[in-house]
Amino acid sequence: MGLCGYAQGEIERTVLGNGVRIITEPMPHVRSVAVGLWLGTGSRGESPESNGISHFIEHMLFKGTTQRSAEQIARSVDSIGGNLDAFTAKELVGFNAKVLDEHLTTAFDVLADLILHPLFREEDIEREKGVVLEEIKMESDSPEYLVHEIFSANFWRGHSLGKPILGTKDTVRRFSRDTARGHYRRHYVPSNLTITGAGNLTHQRLVDLARQHFAELPPNGIVSCDAAPSTHARISLRQKKDLEQVHLCLGVPSYPLPHRDRFACYVLNNMLGGGMSSRLFQNIRERRGLAYAVFSELSPYRDTGCLSVYAGTSIESARKVVSLILDEFRRMKDQPVGEEELRRAKDHMKGSLMLSLESTSSRMANLARQELYFNRFFSPDELVENIEQVSAAEVQRVARQFFDPRHIALTVLGNLDGFHLGREDLGC
Repeated sequence: MGLCGYAQGEIERTVLGNGVRIITEPMPHVRSVAVGLWLGTGSRGESPESNGISHFIEHMLFKGTTQRSAEQIARSVDSIGGNLDAFTAKELVGFNAKVLDEHLTTAFDVLADLILHPLFREEDIEREKGVVLEEIKMESDSPEYLVHEIFSANFWRGHSLGKPILGTKDTVRRFSRDTARGHYRRHYVPSNLTITGAGNLTHQRLVDLARQHFAELPPNGIVSCDAAPSTHARISLRQKKDLEQVHLCLGVPSYPLPHRDRFACYVLNNMLGGGMSSRLFQNIRERRGLAYAVFSELSPYRDTGCLSVYAGTSIESARKVVSLILDEFRRMKDQPVGEEELRRAKDHMKGSLMLSLESTSSRMANLARQELYFNRFFSPDELVENIEQVSAAEVQRVARQFFDPRHIALTVLGNLDGFHLGREDLGC
Protein backbone atom coordinates (compact mmCIF):
# COMPACT_ATOMS: atom_id res chain seq x y z
CA MET A 1 0.00 0.00 0.00
CA GLY A 2 1.15 3.53 -0.69
CA LEU A 3 2.50 6.08 1.74
CA CYS A 4 2.12 9.81 2.04
CA GLY A 5 3.68 12.12 4.58
CA TYR A 6 5.25 15.39 5.56
CA ALA A 7 7.53 16.91 8.18
CA GLN A 8 6.84 19.94 10.39
CA GLY A 9 10.01 20.89 12.23
CA GLU A 10 11.26 17.71 13.88
CA ILE A 11 7.80 16.14 13.81
CA GLU A 12 7.19 13.77 10.90
CA ARG A 13 3.90 12.31 9.73
CA THR A 14 3.21 9.44 7.34
CA VAL A 15 -0.12 7.96 6.27
CA LEU A 16 -0.29 4.38 5.05
CA GLY A 17 -2.43 3.65 2.01
CA ASN A 18 -5.23 2.27 4.19
CA GLY A 19 -5.41 5.42 6.36
CA VAL A 20 -3.29 4.49 9.38
CA ARG A 21 -1.38 7.60 10.52
CA ILE A 22 2.13 7.49 12.01
CA ILE A 23 3.59 10.56 13.75
CA THR A 24 6.93 10.84 15.53
CA GLU A 25 8.95 13.40 17.45
CA PRO A 26 12.61 12.52 18.08
CA MET A 27 14.15 13.26 21.49
CA PRO A 28 17.70 11.99 20.93
CA HIS A 29 18.99 13.12 24.34
CA VAL A 30 16.93 10.47 26.19
CA ARG A 31 17.19 6.67 26.31
CA SER A 32 13.46 5.95 26.42
CA VAL A 33 10.77 5.63 23.76
CA ALA A 34 7.03 6.11 24.31
CA VAL A 35 4.73 4.71 21.65
CA GLY A 36 0.93 4.84 21.52
CA LEU A 37 -1.89 3.43 19.40
CA TRP A 38 -4.97 5.66 19.46
CA LEU A 39 -8.56 5.09 18.39
CA GLY A 40 -10.35 8.31 17.47
CA THR A 41 -13.63 7.33 19.16
CA GLY A 42 -14.32 6.69 22.83
CA SER A 43 -17.48 6.38 24.89
CA ARG A 44 -19.06 9.19 22.88
CA GLY A 45 -19.39 6.78 19.95
CA GLU A 46 -21.63 4.37 21.86
CA SER A 47 -25.37 3.81 21.67
CA PRO A 48 -27.32 4.11 24.96
CA GLU A 49 -27.71 0.31 25.02
CA SER A 50 -23.97 -0.27 24.64
CA ASN A 51 -22.81 2.45 27.06
CA GLY A 52 -19.46 1.38 28.51
CA ILE A 53 -18.48 -0.99 25.68
CA SER A 54 -15.41 1.04 24.62
CA HIS A 55 -13.97 0.78 28.13
CA PHE A 56 -14.96 -2.88 28.33
CA ILE A 57 -13.17 -3.70 25.06
CA GLU A 58 -10.08 -1.88 26.34
CA HIS A 59 -10.12 -4.33 29.27
CA MET A 60 -10.80 -7.32 27.03
CA LEU A 61 -7.80 -6.71 24.76
CA PHE A 62 -5.52 -7.52 27.71
CA LYS A 63 -7.27 -10.86 28.36
CA GLY A 64 -5.48 -12.72 25.61
CA THR A 65 -4.72 -12.69 21.88
CA THR A 66 -4.08 -15.39 19.30
CA GLN A 67 -0.37 -14.99 20.09
CA ARG A 68 -0.21 -14.26 23.83
CA SER A 69 -2.04 -15.24 27.01
CA ALA A 70 -3.08 -12.55 29.49
CA GLU A 71 -0.06 -13.43 31.62
CA GLN A 72 2.30 -13.19 28.65
CA ILE A 73 0.90 -9.77 27.81
CA ALA A 74 1.53 -8.60 31.37
CA ARG A 75 5.06 -10.03 31.40
CA SER A 76 6.08 -8.89 27.92
CA VAL A 77 6.74 -5.24 28.78
CA ASP A 78 7.16 -5.63 32.53
CA SER A 79 10.07 -8.04 32.03
CA ILE A 80 12.05 -5.42 30.08
CA GLY A 81 11.46 -2.72 32.71
CA GLY A 82 8.82 -0.87 30.72
CA ASN A 83 5.29 0.34 31.33
CA LEU A 84 2.21 -0.84 29.44
CA ASP A 85 -1.05 1.04 29.90
CA ALA A 86 -4.41 1.86 28.34
CA PHE A 87 -7.32 4.19 29.02
CA THR A 88 -10.71 5.13 27.61
CA ALA A 89 -11.94 8.72 27.37
CA LYS A 90 -15.04 10.33 25.91
CA GLU A 91 -13.53 10.84 22.45
CA LEU A 92 -10.60 8.42 22.23
CA VAL A 93 -9.08 5.17 23.47
CA GLY A 94 -5.34 4.91 23.97
CA PHE A 95 -2.91 1.98 24.31
CA ASN A 96 0.66 2.93 25.10
CA ALA A 97 4.02 1.65 26.25
CA LYS A 98 7.22 3.28 27.48
CA VAL A 99 10.45 1.30 27.22
CA LEU A 100 14.18 1.69 26.68
CA ASP A 101 14.90 2.58 23.06
CA GLU A 102 16.42 -0.87 22.42
CA HIS A 103 13.06 -2.50 23.21
CA LEU A 104 10.86 -0.48 20.82
CA THR A 105 10.25 -3.46 18.54
CA THR A 106 9.05 -5.63 21.43
CA ALA A 107 6.75 -2.91 22.80
CA PHE A 108 5.23 -2.19 19.40
CA ASP A 109 4.68 -5.88 18.70
CA VAL A 110 2.73 -6.22 21.97
CA LEU A 111 0.58 -3.15 21.28
CA ALA A 112 -0.17 -4.25 17.73
CA ASP A 113 -1.05 -7.73 18.97
CA LEU A 114 -3.56 -6.27 21.45
CA ILE A 115 -5.23 -4.20 18.74
CA LEU A 116 -5.21 -6.80 15.95
CA HIS A 117 -5.71 -10.23 17.53
CA PRO A 118 -8.07 -10.17 20.55
CA LEU A 119 -9.85 -13.41 21.38
CA PHE A 120 -13.05 -12.19 23.11
CA ARG A 121 -13.56 -15.56 24.78
CA GLU A 122 -16.94 -16.05 26.42
CA GLU A 123 -15.45 -17.04 29.77
CA ASP A 124 -13.15 -13.98 29.77
CA ILE A 125 -16.08 -11.69 28.96
CA GLU A 126 -18.14 -13.02 31.87
CA ARG A 127 -15.20 -12.73 34.26
CA GLU A 128 -14.31 -9.21 33.13
CA LYS A 129 -17.91 -8.04 33.50
CA GLY A 130 -17.48 -8.78 37.21
CA VAL A 131 -14.25 -6.75 37.30
CA VAL A 132 -15.87 -3.73 35.62
CA LEU A 133 -18.92 -3.94 37.88
CA GLU A 134 -16.56 -3.74 40.88
CA GLU A 135 -14.83 -0.76 39.24
CA ILE A 136 -18.23 0.96 38.91
CA LYS A 137 -18.94 0.29 42.60
CA MET A 138 -15.53 1.63 43.60
CA GLU A 139 -15.98 4.85 41.62
CA SER A 140 -19.54 5.29 42.88
CA ASP A 141 -18.21 5.20 46.43
CA SER A 142 -16.22 8.37 45.62
CA PRO A 143 -18.53 11.37 46.09
CA GLU A 144 -16.30 13.61 43.96
CA TYR A 145 -16.61 11.15 41.06
CA LEU A 146 -20.34 10.72 41.65
CA VAL A 147 -21.17 14.43 41.73
CA HIS A 148 -19.32 14.94 38.43
CA GLU A 149 -21.17 12.02 36.83
CA ILE A 150 -24.55 13.37 37.96
CA PHE A 151 -23.57 16.82 36.72
CA SER A 152 -22.48 15.49 33.31
CA ALA A 153 -25.65 13.41 32.91
CA ASN A 154 -27.73 16.56 33.45
CA PHE A 155 -25.51 18.98 31.53
CA TRP A 156 -25.32 16.76 28.40
CA ARG A 157 -28.77 15.24 28.92
CA GLY A 158 -29.85 12.95 26.09
CA HIS A 159 -26.36 12.80 24.55
CA SER A 160 -23.61 10.19 24.81
CA LEU A 161 -21.22 12.77 26.32
CA GLY A 162 -23.42 12.66 29.42
CA LYS A 163 -23.08 8.89 29.80
CA PRO A 164 -20.43 7.38 32.11
CA ILE A 165 -17.30 6.03 30.43
CA LEU A 166 -17.56 2.87 32.56
CA GLY A 167 -21.17 2.29 31.59
CA THR A 168 -23.83 1.31 34.12
CA LYS A 169 -24.49 -1.90 36.01
CA ASP A 170 -27.37 -2.67 33.65
CA THR A 171 -25.49 -2.05 30.38
CA VAL A 172 -22.36 -3.94 31.51
CA ARG A 173 -24.38 -6.96 32.62
CA ARG A 174 -25.92 -7.12 29.12
CA PHE A 175 -22.59 -7.17 27.26
CA SER A 176 -21.97 -10.26 25.17
CA ARG A 177 -19.32 -11.56 22.80
CA ASP A 178 -21.43 -10.27 19.89
CA THR A 179 -21.70 -6.80 21.47
CA ALA A 180 -17.94 -6.57 21.94
CA ARG A 181 -16.99 -7.95 18.53
CA GLY A 182 -19.54 -5.76 16.75
CA HIS A 183 -18.23 -2.55 18.32
CA TYR A 184 -14.64 -3.68 17.78
CA ARG A 185 -15.23 -4.32 14.05
CA ARG A 186 -16.83 -0.90 13.56
CA HIS A 187 -14.23 1.17 15.38
CA TYR A 188 -10.90 -0.68 15.30
CA VAL A 189 -10.35 0.19 11.64
CA PRO A 190 -7.38 1.81 9.84
CA SER A 191 -9.11 5.14 9.22
CA ASN A 192 -9.65 5.47 12.99
CA LEU A 193 -6.11 4.53 14.05
CA THR A 194 -3.24 6.90 14.85
CA ILE A 195 0.21 5.72 15.94
CA THR A 196 2.50 8.15 17.76
CA GLY A 197 6.02 7.82 19.09
CA ALA A 198 8.41 10.14 20.95
CA GLY A 199 11.88 9.62 22.31
CA ASN A 200 15.08 8.12 20.98
CA LEU A 201 13.69 6.73 17.72
CA THR A 202 13.63 7.50 14.02
CA HIS A 203 10.48 8.12 12.07
CA GLN A 204 11.38 5.51 9.48
CA ARG A 205 11.74 2.80 12.12
CA LEU A 206 8.24 3.41 13.48
CA VAL A 207 6.82 3.57 9.94
CA ASP A 208 8.47 0.23 9.15
CA LEU A 209 6.98 -1.35 12.28
CA ALA A 210 3.54 0.09 11.49
CA ARG A 211 3.70 -1.14 7.91
CA GLN A 212 4.78 -4.60 9.06
CA HIS A 213 1.74 -4.96 11.34
CA PHE A 214 -0.99 -2.79 9.84
CA ALA A 215 -0.40 -2.20 6.11
CA GLU A 216 -2.38 -5.25 5.02
CA LEU A 217 -5.55 -4.21 6.79
CA PRO A 218 -8.25 -3.35 4.25
CA PRO A 219 -9.05 0.39 4.12
CA ASN A 220 -12.72 -0.07 4.96
CA GLY A 221 -14.69 1.39 7.81
CA ILE A 222 -15.76 4.99 8.15
CA VAL A 223 -16.43 6.07 11.72
CA SER A 224 -19.35 8.49 11.76
CA CYS A 225 -19.44 11.54 14.03
CA ASP A 226 -22.55 12.41 16.01
CA ALA A 227 -24.09 15.86 16.21
CA ALA A 228 -22.92 18.48 18.68
CA PRO A 229 -24.89 18.21 21.93
CA SER A 230 -27.06 20.84 23.50
CA THR A 231 -26.25 21.90 27.06
CA HIS A 232 -28.83 22.07 29.84
CA ALA A 233 -28.74 24.45 32.80
CA ARG A 234 -30.32 22.03 35.25
CA ILE A 235 -30.23 22.24 39.04
CA SER A 236 -29.99 18.84 40.72
CA LEU A 237 -30.04 18.36 44.49
CA ARG A 238 -29.22 14.71 45.24
CA GLN A 239 -29.67 13.23 48.70
CA LYS A 240 -26.97 10.82 49.96
CA LYS A 241 -27.29 10.43 53.70
CA ASP A 242 -24.01 8.66 54.42
CA LEU A 243 -21.83 11.60 53.31
CA GLU A 244 -20.15 13.90 55.82
CA GLN A 245 -19.61 16.66 53.24
CA VAL A 246 -21.77 18.36 50.66
CA HIS A 247 -20.22 18.13 47.19
CA LEU A 248 -20.91 20.87 44.64
CA CYS A 249 -20.37 20.94 40.89
CA LEU A 250 -21.32 24.16 39.12
CA GLY A 251 -20.66 24.68 35.43
CA VAL A 252 -21.30 26.61 32.23
CA PRO A 253 -20.87 25.88 28.51
CA SER A 254 -17.39 26.71 27.20
CA TYR A 255 -15.39 26.40 23.97
CA PRO A 256 -14.65 23.28 21.93
CA LEU A 257 -11.05 22.13 22.10
CA PRO A 258 -10.00 23.58 18.70
CA HIS A 259 -11.65 27.00 19.27
CA ARG A 260 -9.55 30.00 18.27
CA ASP A 261 -10.10 31.65 21.69
CA ARG A 262 -9.10 28.57 23.68
CA PHE A 263 -5.97 30.19 25.12
CA ALA A 264 -7.98 33.03 26.67
CA CYS A 265 -10.26 30.32 28.07
CA TYR A 266 -7.24 28.48 29.56
CA VAL A 267 -5.98 31.67 31.18
CA LEU A 268 -9.41 32.44 32.64
CA ASN A 269 -9.68 28.93 34.10
CA ASN A 270 -6.19 29.18 35.59
CA MET A 271 -7.01 32.42 37.38
CA LEU A 272 -10.43 31.25 38.51
CA GLY A 273 -9.52 27.90 40.05
CA GLY A 274 -6.57 26.30 38.29
CA GLY A 275 -4.04 26.28 41.12
CA MET A 276 -3.13 27.25 44.68
CA SER A 277 -2.85 30.94 43.79
CA SER A 278 -6.23 30.99 42.00
CA ARG A 279 -9.10 33.17 43.17
CA LEU A 280 -11.32 30.30 44.31
CA PHE A 281 -8.57 28.52 46.25
CA GLN A 282 -7.34 31.68 47.96
CA ASN A 283 -10.77 33.06 48.79
CA ILE A 284 -12.74 29.93 49.71
CA ARG A 285 -10.03 27.77 51.25
CA GLU A 286 -7.22 30.01 52.44
CA ARG A 287 -9.05 33.17 53.59
CA ARG A 288 -12.34 31.66 54.77
CA GLY A 289 -11.53 27.99 55.46
CA LEU A 290 -14.81 26.79 53.93
CA ALA A 291 -13.42 23.91 51.85
CA TYR A 292 -10.40 21.64 51.65
CA ALA A 293 -10.80 20.97 47.91
CA VAL A 294 -12.00 23.67 45.51
CA PHE A 295 -10.97 24.02 41.87
CA SER A 296 -12.17 24.77 38.36
CA GLU A 297 -11.49 22.68 35.28
CA LEU A 298 -12.15 22.65 31.56
CA SER A 299 -13.69 19.68 29.75
CA PRO A 300 -13.30 20.54 26.05
CA TYR A 301 -14.42 18.25 23.24
CA ARG A 302 -14.30 18.47 19.46
CA ASP A 303 -17.49 20.53 19.15
CA THR A 304 -18.46 21.65 22.66
CA GLY A 305 -17.09 22.16 26.14
CA CYS A 306 -17.77 22.82 29.80
CA LEU A 307 -16.08 24.92 32.47
CA SER A 308 -16.95 23.56 35.91
CA VAL A 309 -16.14 24.34 39.53
CA TYR A 310 -16.00 21.66 42.23
CA ALA A 311 -16.01 22.19 45.99
CA GLY A 312 -16.50 19.95 49.01
CA THR A 313 -17.86 21.73 52.08
CA SER A 314 -20.24 21.44 55.03
CA ILE A 315 -24.02 21.65 54.72
CA GLU A 316 -23.87 24.85 56.78
CA SER A 317 -21.41 26.47 54.33
CA ALA A 318 -22.78 25.15 51.03
CA ARG A 319 -24.94 28.17 50.21
CA LYS A 320 -22.08 30.54 51.07
CA VAL A 321 -19.61 28.60 48.88
CA VAL A 322 -21.98 28.76 45.89
CA SER A 323 -22.40 32.49 46.51
CA LEU A 324 -18.61 33.00 46.61
CA ILE A 325 -18.15 31.09 43.35
CA LEU A 326 -20.78 33.30 41.71
CA ASP A 327 -19.06 36.38 43.14
CA GLU A 328 -15.89 35.37 41.28
CA PHE A 329 -17.89 34.84 38.07
CA ARG A 330 -19.35 38.34 38.47
CA ARG A 331 -15.98 39.90 39.27
CA MET A 332 -14.35 38.37 36.18
CA LYS A 333 -17.17 39.80 34.05
CA ASP A 334 -17.21 43.27 35.63
CA GLN A 335 -13.51 44.00 36.20
CA PRO A 336 -10.54 43.46 33.86
CA VAL A 337 -7.88 41.33 35.53
CA GLY A 338 -4.80 43.16 36.73
CA GLU A 339 -1.46 42.88 34.98
CA GLU A 340 0.19 41.14 37.95
CA GLU A 341 -2.50 38.44 38.16
CA LEU A 342 -2.46 37.97 34.38
CA ARG A 343 1.34 37.63 34.43
CA ARG A 344 1.18 35.08 37.24
CA ALA A 345 -1.41 32.97 35.40
CA LYS A 346 0.58 33.00 32.17
CA ASP A 347 3.82 32.04 33.92
CA HIS A 348 2.07 29.23 35.78
CA MET A 349 0.64 27.87 32.52
CA LYS A 350 3.92 28.15 30.63
CA GLY A 351 5.85 26.46 33.41
CA SER A 352 3.36 23.61 33.69
CA LEU A 353 3.33 23.17 29.91
CA MET A 354 7.09 23.06 29.49
CA LEU A 355 7.63 20.76 32.46
CA SER A 356 4.96 18.35 31.19
CA LEU A 357 6.54 18.20 27.74
CA GLU A 358 9.89 17.06 29.10
CA SER A 359 8.71 13.43 29.24
CA THR A 360 8.53 11.13 26.22
CA SER A 361 5.08 9.92 27.30
CA SER A 362 3.68 13.45 27.36
CA ARG A 363 5.18 14.28 23.97
CA MET A 364 3.78 11.06 22.50
CA ALA A 365 0.28 11.78 23.86
CA ASN A 366 0.49 15.40 22.74
CA LEU A 367 1.18 14.28 19.16
CA ALA A 368 -2.02 12.21 19.20
CA ARG A 369 -4.11 15.00 20.67
CA GLN A 370 -2.91 17.52 18.10
CA GLU A 371 -3.45 15.10 15.21
CA LEU A 372 -6.95 14.15 16.32
CA TYR A 373 -8.18 17.65 17.10
CA PHE A 374 -6.12 20.04 14.96
CA ASN A 375 -4.60 18.15 12.02
CA ARG A 376 -1.41 20.10 12.62
CA PHE A 377 1.29 20.39 15.28
CA PHE A 378 2.10 23.25 17.61
CA SER A 379 5.66 23.57 18.88
CA PRO A 380 6.18 24.40 22.56
CA ASP A 381 7.39 27.85 21.50
CA GLU A 382 4.20 28.40 19.50
CA LEU A 383 2.04 27.36 22.45
CA VAL A 384 3.96 29.69 24.76
CA GLU A 385 3.51 32.56 22.29
CA ASN A 386 -0.26 31.91 22.12
CA ILE A 387 -0.43 32.07 25.92
CA GLU A 388 1.60 35.29 25.96
CA GLN A 389 -0.74 36.98 23.48
CA VAL A 390 -3.82 36.65 25.72
CA SER A 391 -4.93 40.08 26.96
CA ALA A 392 -6.98 41.14 29.98
CA ALA A 393 -9.71 42.33 27.60
CA GLU A 394 -9.92 38.88 25.98
CA VAL A 395 -10.25 37.18 29.38
CA GLN A 396 -13.05 39.58 30.33
CA ARG A 397 -14.83 39.02 27.01
CA VAL A 398 -14.71 35.24 27.52
CA ALA A 399 -15.98 35.63 31.10
CA ARG A 400 -18.92 37.72 29.91
CA GLN A 401 -19.79 35.08 27.35
CA PHE A 402 -19.45 32.12 29.74
CA PHE A 403 -20.94 33.38 32.99
CA ASP A 404 -24.54 33.88 31.96
CA PRO A 405 -26.91 33.01 34.85
CA ARG A 406 -29.33 31.44 32.37
CA HIS A 407 -26.71 28.83 31.43
CA ILE A 408 -25.36 27.90 34.87
CA ALA A 409 -25.91 24.26 35.84
CA LEU A 410 -25.55 23.04 39.43
CA THR A 411 -25.38 19.64 41.11
CA VAL A 412 -25.31 19.27 44.91
CA LEU A 413 -24.71 15.86 46.50
CA GLY A 414 -24.85 15.05 50.20
CA ASN A 415 -26.98 14.71 53.30
CA LEU A 416 -28.96 17.78 52.31
CA ASP A 417 -31.50 17.80 55.16
CA GLY A 418 -33.90 20.25 53.52
CA PHE A 419 -31.19 22.28 51.76
CA HIS A 420 -32.49 24.09 48.69
CA LEU A 421 -31.10 26.29 45.92
CA GLY A 422 -33.07 27.63 42.98
CA ARG A 423 -32.42 29.54 39.78
CA GLU A 424 -32.94 32.78 41.68
CA ASP A 425 -29.84 31.93 43.77
CA LEU A 426 -27.52 31.65 40.77
CA GLY A 427 -27.36 35.27 39.67
CA CYS A 428 -23.98 36.67 38.67
